Amino acid sequence: MRTATTVEAASFGGWSRQRDFVVEAEKLGLDVLWVAEAWGSDAPSALGYYAACTDRMLLGSGVIQVGTRTPVAVAQAAITLSNLSGGRFLLGLGASGPQVIEGLHGVPFARPLARLRETVEIVRQVVAGGKVSYQGREFQIPRPGGDTVPMRLSMRAEHPIPVYLATLSPAMLRLTGEIADGWLGTSFVPEGAGDAYFTYLEEGLARAGRSRDELDICQGAEVAFASDEDALRVMVDGRKKELAFSLGGMGSASTNFYNQAYSRQGWAEVAAEVRERWQAGDRDGAANLVTDDMVLATTLIGTESMVRQRLSVWRDAGVDTVRLYPAGDTLDARLSTLARAIEVVRDINNP
Repeated sequence: MRTATTVEAASFGGWSRQRDFVVEAEKLGLDVLWVAEAWGSDAPSALGYYAACTDRMLLGSGVIQVGTRTPVAVAQAAITLSNLSGGRFLLGLGASGPQVIEGLHGVPFARPLARLRETVEIVRQVVAGGKVSYQGREFQIPRPGGDTVPMRLSMRAEHPIPVYLATLSPAMLRLTGEIADGWLGTSFVPEGAGDAYFTYLEEGLARAGRSRDELDICQGAEVAFASDEDALRVMVDGRKKELAFSLGGMGSASTNFYNQAYSRQGWAEVAAEVRERWQAGDRDGAANLVTDDMVLATTLIGTESMVRQRLSVWRDAGVDTVRLYPAGDTLDARLSTLARAIEVVRDINNP
């Protein structure tokens, strides 16, 4: 099982501190660094910076939101980052949701499945190096009705560029199994992952005649080590409002993919109640509905023996790469947590 983490511009209160985290994480032996985009900094700019600061670990966009750029612009960024990093770049793509796509970027969110599929197809066509010609439902290159002709980029991809998709819904999971090199998942409970996620991934794999070992299962969660049961109780209570936000505040008034994912894993009633309370403005009431089990099942929080046991369960459930979100109030504390977690993963990999 490989180790990874995700950073974003707001993570450490400044670019220099975030750079220090990235450099030290590579020294600790981290395998993959993902850079988030969401509604903060863009991912490609930061990835170019980190490519210059690192030598070994893989660097991925986690994720570039389709719909905010044309597919060819995505391909240009991907090829540039791959070439300048010496082939260390992983292209992570996601549809995001209507709140960010329509509410922030002002472009339609309609038909995200078709948009994501067509974006991947066009990106791969561009990376292959030929002239770009594509006629889909969402994208037509060149645009019809004019006198333009297909073009190719003036640069070439020097390395393969694996494509990872961040997906949660059944249709999107099938698409991931069908066309992606990796899956960037979240809201993961290994005990319920078969019905919630893997069934749909397997359907997509079967549709394309592929096997599970052709898809890197990359799952993430916060990791934190509690010294004893009392400290653990404080940790769990402190995470309940964060989980309530995911269940009630993410997405739009009508669409919340995180809530749907938790619902498919056995918490449909609680997830619906949390969303209702949150949408009504009762944030504390929503957080009070979140149970200890919900927090512990979807994080890597606990005593060291608990974290070790959960990581073993994740590995046995089929996780190939674990994204570790290290807890800590300072840079040193986060690095200490990350180092400890990486060591636990190494022990699990080499019993």
